[in-house]
Amino acid sequence: MASYSYLTTRPSYSLISLILLLSFALLCVSFPAYLQNPLNPAAAGVRGCFTATTNDAVAPAAATTDDQDPEQLRILVGVHTVARKHARQHLIRMAYALQQTPGPSAARVDVRFVLCARPMPPEHGAFVALEARAHGDMLLLDCAENAEDGKTYSYFAALPAMLGERERPYDYVMKVDDDTYLRLEALVETLRDAPREDMYYGVGLPFMHRERPRFMLGMGYVLSWDLVQWIAASDMVKREAKGVEDVTTGNWLNMGNKAKNRVNIYPRMYDYKSAEAEDFLENTVGLHQLKEDLKWAHTLEHFNATRLEPSSKLNI
Repeated sequence: MASYSYLTTRPSYSLISLILLLSFALLCVSFPAYLQNPLNPAAAGVRGCFTATTNDAVAPAAATTDDQDPEQLRILVGVHTVARKHARQHLIRMAYALQQTPGPSAARVDVRFVLCARPMPPEHGAFVALEARAHGDMLLLDCAENAEDGKTYSYFAALPAMLGERERPYDYVMKVDDDTYLRLEALVETLRDAPREDMYYGVGLPFMHRERPRFMLGMGYVLSWDLVQWIAASDMVKREAKGVEDVTTGNWLNMGNKAKNRVNIYPRMYDYKSAEAEDFLENTVGLHQLKEDLKWAHTLEHFNATRLEPSSKLNI
């Protein structure tokens, strides 16, 4: 039987275009079902179970939230991005996957890329469809892509219906920007002893209000599951959905007299300053303002994620 190499036999561009269009069509056909169950147990995704004893310990993605120890800490991390940022999504996917290796579970972290499905031009929709099928980590919302027009509300409000009747599929739900790098083990450790109800976590403003900041900065913040359920059910929140998203989220909780437990981790999540070692905190939970790939490279190198040894053997 003959074997073929892409180097010697290239598919036609018309065939590639047809494949991409068919992938996008499949996404459009399957979108309602995918919207209801974005955490498909068959999907690979970037997910894992951290242990308390080893530094980067994570279990494979085969398990679902239904088969976990009820005492296990469960965190959903929603990376808010847009369809056209295919390269950035792949970079982030690898950066989090590098923090994960098999191990017994004491905490579970599921990472999903959060996008609005409208509008999605075919050239972006086709790649989103391929990523969804290949990785299972694309969480598509029935909304128009926007920064301050209600996307964050759509994210939190959609989750209870997406996750069905399970009483508490996650202890915490995080919203994080796609220019923020999270150190997942540090995130887990700061949440391990936090209250699991009526809890709002992040870098609070004003900074001097350590105990009860009015809101948490949008680079990354966490809500306990009961607050996610309240957002989904609240008519007041629905009416106040639009606005500068991090301030708006704080306003919902303040107006509703919610989030009595506020965990302010300032300064452990902060803006990138430079590639100099003194500008990184060793107890960093998250680093923000990584808008250029070079800043990602500096950050990953500092936290020892990019060490590469020369290849010594090629197996064929």
